[in-house]
Parts: sequence; structure tokens; C-alpha cells
Amino acid sequence: MKQKTALITGASRGIGRAAALKFAKNGYNLIINCIHNKDKLLGVKDEVLKLQQEYLLKNNTGNTYTEKQNLCQSDNILSCWEVVCDTGNFSECNKASGENSFLDIFRELDKKNLTIDVLVNNSGVSYIGLIQDMSYENWKNIIDTNLGSVFNMTRLVIPLMLKSYRGKIINISSVWGICGASCETAYSASKGGVNAFTKALAKELAPSNIYVNAIACGAIDTDMNKGLEKQALDILKSEIPAGRLGKPEDIAEMIFHLADRDNYTNGAVITVDGGWI
Repeated sequence: MKQKTALITGASRGIGRAAALKFAKNGYNLIINCIHNKDKLLGVKDEVLKLQQEYLLKNNTGNTYTEKQNLCQSDNILSCWEVVCDTGNFSECNKASGENSFLDIFRELDKKNLTIDVLVNNSGVSYIGLIQDMSYENWKNIIDTNLGSVFNMTRLVIPLMLKSYRGKIINISSVWGICGASCETAYSASKGGVNAFTKALAKELAPSNIYVNAIACGAIDTDMNKGLEKQALDILKSEIPAGRLGKPEDIAEMIFHLADRDNYTNGAVITVDGGWI
């Protein structure tokens, strides 16, 4: 079976890390990205490589141990590349060559007759505060990271998907992009933009067998919510019918379903929030 490759942004922690591990367990090549925390990203890479090796061994059970070792040293070994760059910066994403170049990796994939099968746009930052207290720099950072990165990375991979006449793009959004949140105006606006982008692009790319969907996350137990005080956290949990925050793995399961198992859903913004909103 031909290898598949998934590109995941914001993969050094949280939802991005969980998604990378899910794809690795299922025999994908990975391109993982973060903006600046290279040490954490390399830690995720180590986890990915271990899971990829386990997949290769598990799916070649007819081989002896020695043969399995040879398999893991062959050209068929699964790969994981890391790219540290700001996906909200168009120039950084389109760097032609050198360290941290997506395009260099794409050329390497092409030599192996591989492509980008899945793009998970997961880069995201938040800001909590009154809009009148927000600087233009903070506003721009939210929009560039949460929405601009979706455009930059999608534009980057579309030529590869068009060439192979297939692809899945999954954008990580938020319930605040649907209903809005007080004191999170910029974040809500950016995620609302992601939702609209998803619906429009799905119509544009469907004739080319490329499906685009978004996942509107509820309250997920990631670093973005680590700052909540216990009382606020307890109140939040009491509002969620499931009685708990979501786990990054909950979102990773939906990402993988859309990427690997679903070949009809398109242009959807799927809420994963434990029944909250």
C-alpha cells in the first residue's frame, strides 16, 4: 500500500501533538510544525518515530525479528520531518530552500512519488481582554496566526493535492467562531473566518476530489485553558453536559476520521464540545 503523508501545524503540544501521534500509529509519514518551541517539537518527533516503527513491525508480522530490523532500515521506513517557522508569515511558509523549508520537504516527497495527503491547520493563539484594551499588534497576531496561517498553508499544499487529484484539509476552529465569546472578540473573529474559509474552499476544491472541513472545538484541556482558576474551571465543567473538558485525543480522533475514513463529508464545521454549545 502506498504511504500517505500528513502535515500538521502547531504540533508541539495539545491537539497538534495528539493528532501527530494518531497518524503515526496508523502508518503515516509526518511533517510537524511549530512556531518557535523546537525542543518540544523534537520531543514529539521522537514519539512519532517510535510509533511509526511499531506500526511497521506490527504490520509485517510474518517476518522474523531480523527481517523486521532490516525493514526498519530500508527505503520503506516511515519518515517524520520537523519545520520550525511562523505559519502566519507568508514568506516563511514559502521559503524556497534551506533549514525549515516546507518546499524542500515537498521536493523530497516528490522524488519518492509521494505527496501531501492530509493538511491539518492547527496553529492558534488566544487573547482574553476588552477590545478597547487590545493593541493593533495583538489583533494582527491573532488574525495572522489563526486565520492567515490557514490561507498560507492551504495555498502551499493545494498544488500537490491538485496534481495527485486527492486530499483532505482539516481546519481546527472553535465554537467561539460560531457564537462568539465576550472578551475574546479577536479570537472569535479569526475562528469565524476559518469557518467561512472552510465552507467556501470546500466548494472550490470538491471537483478536484479535495475535501475541506473544520472542527469547532469546545473547551479542551490544553495550555490555552491552563490559566483558568479552579472555581472558573468547575463552573465551566458544570455547563458541559459531558461533565468534563475535552481531551486533545478527542479532537485527534475526529481529525483522523475526516482524514482517513470519511470520503463524503465536505464543507462541514463539526462541533466537538461535549454538548456544551
